[in-house]
Amino acid sequence: MWASRFLKFNSRDMAIDLGTVNTLVYLRDRGIVLNEPSVVALETINGVSRVRAIGTDARLMLGKTPENVRTIRPLRDGVIADIDVAEQMIKHFIDKAHGGPSKIPRRPEIVICVPSSSTMVERRAIRQAATNAGASKVLLIEEPMAAAIGAGLPVTEPVGAMVVDIGGGTTEVAILSLRGLAYSLSVRVGGDKMDEAIASYTRRKYSLMIGEATAERVKIEIGRACKPAEGVGPVMGVRGRDLVAGVPREIEISQLEVAEALSELVGQIVEAVMTALENTLPELAADIVDHGIVMTGGGALLRGIDEVLARATGLPVVVADNALMCVATGAGRALEDPVYRGVLASQ
Repeated sequence: MWASRFLKFNSRDMAIDLGTVNTLVYLRDRGIVLNEPSVVALETINGVSRVRAIGTDARLMLGKTPENVRTIRPLRDGVIADIDVAEQMIKHFIDKAHGGPSKIPRRPEIVICVPSSSTMVERRAIRQAATNAGASKVLLIEEPMAAAIGAGLPVTEPVGAMVVDIGGGTTEVAILSLRGLAYSLSVRVGGDKMDEAIASYTRRKYSLMIGEATAERVKIEIGRACKPAEGVGPVMGVRGRDLVAGVPREIEISQLEVAEALSELVGQIVEAVMTALENTLPELAADIVDHGIVMTGGGALLRGIDEVLARATGLPVVVADNALMCVATGAGRALEDPVYRGVLASQ
């Protein structure tokens, strides 16, 4: 009995928000202890590949590697694209969250977030990668449910709640009630696609090729979901390679131009929200009119996206506090609090 309690006290069970762009780790009774890019750098020597860097160190190498080093993201659209590399990345993050492999008192129980639209094959791949990385038991939680719990929505009550989680690879739209998803829709639109749209815009309009990191910086600094109220808005200098002359060049891009570049993707997110509302049961729709829509994820921080959704739906739209952390926080609460255990899936 005492040993059991001691083992429980010493346990380092965790929840992992395994994102396309970033991975967050929540340790039981400690909260979020790690937030790093989901990037792995592989080095090939004499035909043999080995991991050179993972996380923040690997992200610094994006677009700047020699021929024998490549940086990859083992997740695409919220699911595992390269299971072997994903396994090494998960193991690295588990060890780092505990302060080193020797600090893990036992194989931890792990809760991992998955897109609501992920297939059984994709879920099996995630479970296998986590088990091989050192988990004693792997439980899955759907991302919109985790986001809703993290945002403080009443998911255990007979009340309809709507969450829009815009991640790096996917946008999850869901209506929740009584520990379940009454309706969910996942579209392959997220922060990555927004970065690609900005890079494509500069290539098309200015014949300038910019890198992934530069496009992301443009999105964060002056990105906007709708046209600025006055003029062209803030302007930002962008450096890249001139596709005509083949030399480095700098241009200036305005907030208005970035809004134009993102307009089609924002339209797809709005369309997904409207589809979810059209398929909502009348009683749940009445609750949503009262409580509105809650937005989570990194994409929710795009300026003006809440305004665009509010105009399109006629409903109140709010961006959750700590929108970036909601999914990881919600998964962690589901791990810790018996009230939420019913939302976890072992299959």
